[in-house]
Amino acid sequence: MRRRVGATLALVGVLLLTACSPASRFDESTGDGGDGVTTVTLRLWDTQVAAAYERSFAAFSQANPDIRVQLVQVPFEDYFTSLPLDVASGTATDVFWVNSSNFGAFADAGKLIDVGAALADQRAGWVDAAAAQYTRGGTLWGVPALTDGRIALFYNKDLVRATGVDPAALRWDPTDAARDTLLPAARRLTVDAAGRSAGTPGFDPGTVRRYGFNAARDLQAIYLDFLGSAGGRLQAPDETFDFATPAGEQAFGYLVNMINNERVAPSAADTNQNPDFSRDQFLQGRMALFQSGTYNLANVAEGATFDWGIAPMVEGPQGRASVVSSIVAAGNADSPRRPEILRVLRWLGSPEGAAPVGDSGAGLPAVTAAQRGWFDQWARRGVDTREFVADGPTVPAPVGPKVGAATTAMEPSLDELFAGQVPVGRGLRAAQDIGNAALR
Repeated sequence: MRRRVGATLALVGVLLLTACSPASRFDESTGDGGDGVTTVTLRLWDTQVAAAYERSFAAFSQANPDIRVQLVQVPFEDYFTSLPLDVASGTATDVFWVNSSNFGAFADAGKLIDVGAALADQRAGWVDAAAAQYTRGGTLWGVPALTDGRIALFYNKDLVRATGVDPAALRWDPTDAARDTLLPAARRLTVDAAGRSAGTPGFDPGTVRRYGFNAARDLQAIYLDFLGSAGGRLQAPDETFDFATPAGEQAFGYLVNMINNERVAPSAADTNQNPDFSRDQFLQGRMALFQSGTYNLANVAEGATFDWGIAPMVEGPQGRASVVSSIVAAGNADSPRRPEILRVLRWLGSPEGAAPVGDSGAGLPAVTAAQRGWFDQWARRGVDTREFVADGPTVPAPVGPKVGAATTAMEPSLDELFAGQVPVGRGLRAAQDIGNAALR
């Protein structure tokens, strides 16, 4: 789950710091500072949620004057590089956000507090899928903080209207050209500097000024959903990788073709190392269709200067299948402040504690009673969010104690695949072999 990291906010009552290895700033200053107040540190990566947490913890401190909460903000691109080092060295914050790709290693190493036992009375109030995602060995290892909902399709209304594209009826299908509406739409929406559309005589792929779609090496918004929509899967039940399959070749092959042959999506040279490139292109009016999740809703609402809408995610040969991922706030099992940590976690897992996040529109809370505020807030802004919570098949997010390291190990091979430097089948097998070797 990715979120924009903006400028540092000026916070009142709750301290927000930005650092790449923040724990060392706090390992000597936490605890009772001599005023009878215990400091609990909380690490996260999102600026917008941090602002909502400021309001939440201001209320918490009024009800709990013996605890102050300090927020430590780390940019997402650095977050999971430094966090494992801090946890291993015993200098991690008291509470920290963790995603599904990384929590398994911490849980198996005994580094997380058993939330399922300590806060069992709150469990029924949390989104069940979020709690299930972070349950390992029968134990829930964190308080569900945010849930992404389903992936959807942001679109530029003026551009789709001008080209006659219906964003709600887009389907990709490499085996049946008559049913494939995504590629023809992306061709019409992609134009070069002279205004010629992709696929028309004279189109110059070297001077593209607007792309049709954000095909890219984006696990959450793109290739995991395409894989699921082709009837494939990322992992087998034993948590080994299992995507080098006919369904995998269909899904990845379609995306690679859009990028390197059709030129209706940005070059892998732009997107492989910059996960926000496509989003920024969309906000600049240089991309017509942008498939993403709730984590980019506020970015689009605040950054787009044109009329935009939200349609269902692109359909595949086997229908629509979206990854639904969540984030938990985990308690540091090595911290000496366990009682205070549990009080903070209980607050985050309560409707009162989660409400400021939903009410601000910063994120969809995984506390069900706090979700209404999120829907109402976006409705007041004229945004229809129904596609993010539509019914339909889902795709599991990556899981396992080493899956974070494994997906990182696979990235160079996937980079080559998306750049069109290797045949799709061979590239998938290479990535899968590397990933499974890293799991062992």
